[in-house]
Amino acid sequence: MIEIRSENAKSGIAHMGSQPIALAAGALIVIVLGIGGMGIWRAYTGVEPEADRVVAARQLQARTAQVSEQLVEKTKGLEVTQQESIDQLQVVQDQLQTMRRLLAAQQADTKRLADQVSSLTGAVDGLRQSFATAQGPEASGASTHNKAIRTRSQATRAAHRRHPSRG
Repeated sequence: MIEIRSENAKSGIAHMGSQPIALAAGALIVIVLGIGGMGIWRAYTGVEPEADRVVAARQLQARTAQVSEQLVEKTKGLEVTQQESIDQLQVVQDQLQTMRRLLAAQQADTKRLADQVSSLTGAVDGLRQSFATAQGPEASGASTHNKAIRTRSQATRAAHRRHPSRG
């Protein structure tokens, strides 16, 4: 164990007592000189950090406001463009619907006309068949009659050739 003597303890405290005052005085002088140096530096350069911060904050606010205005303008432009696109799309949809209706009507007309042509073709075929059956017996009789007329005509011509004075 270490014994502390009272003589040494008293002289140690007294010895330390004079040094802290000098140390505190030295620190105070350094602080005052530092503050004075900063003041002289600010006065010489004319720069005040608070003023710079205020100016920077105002510039930042101005930029923010400008960017916000640009965003609002661009948003409005996009809204207008989007509305125009929606309107154009609606017009195209209306035209498409109209074209579909017209196409459906045209297809119905085409089907109706095809049915009419088919029925007319059937009617014409029926008429041809009835005409062919009705003409069949008459055609053979007419051809016999025509042959007889031709034969007479030829005979008359031959006779005229033989006797030119008669005709």
